[in-house]
Amino acid sequence: MPQIFKAAVVQLNSSADVLKNISHASVFISEAAKRGATYIQTPEMSSIVDRDKNNLLRQVCFEEDDVFLSAMLKLAKELGITLHIGSVALKQGEKLVNRAFIIDTKGLIRARYDKIHLYDVDLPNGESWRESSSYTAGSTAVIADIEQAKIGLSICYDLRFPALYHALAQNGAQILTAPSCFTRQTGEAHWHVLQRARAIETGSFMISAAQIGPHEDGRETYGHSIIIDPWGRVLADAGNKGPGIALADIDLSLVYHARQMIPTLQHAKSFTTKQA
Repeated sequence: MPQIFKAAVVQLNSSADVLKNISHASVFISEAAKRGATYIQTPEMSSIVDRDKNNLLRQVCFEEDDVFLSAMLKLAKELGITLHIGSVALKQGEKLVNRAFIIDTKGLIRARYDKIHLYDVDLPNGESWRESSSYTAGSTAVIADIEQAKIGLSICYDLRFPALYHALAQNGAQILTAPSCFTRQTGEAHWHVLQRARAIETGSFMISAAQIGPHEDGRETYGHSIIIDPWGRVLADAGNKGPGIALADIDLSLVYHARQMIPTLQHAKSFTTKQA
């Protein structure tokens, strides 16, 4: 695998119209490939953003019938890129799954990951979220061994659970990812510090595409799709002005150097806890 390659994050403002979202995502993915990116990542819920459960259920499909995924498989092959779809909503049994995909240069699915941690919360500004009412949580951490690197997969709210990233890095992931649909309120408070912390704690690159702006379903997302190096330095940030792309060169030798300088993965110990 190459030591240095170009990565891109695609920042979207996905709507409740799947076909519209295919068109918008395809434009930005194609532009990133034109600018030399060989690994391109889109945000959580790239295919549809709609918190109306009934509307969502009318539009989403099983994986084999999903038109967004089908279009992305074709696009990855056409452009000759590794395409990381941050997630799409898919039917599975009586509920949905929030599933990420890694698609290779031949247009084949190399890895799938179902979001483990579901966002059930009431925010001070009155927003309320109950992902568990519509989605089934995943239970397996996933590392995708692709042409460019070993990539640890996660989605959005997973970002707040550092043990997941520690496990991914200990098992060989060089790049960690958290494509997201972060709310503006929580993003302003925590997005950058959590992204940098996960990179620093594990000596890994952190690459996270994000949704941006007001959406048709009433939510507002934070944006700032980001690429961070293993020392915690921000290499690229798409900002909060609207949809677009951000690119950076990924030098995997930096992972080795960061983990040599601060070998937390080697020094981590198991322990017990007691009440004194």
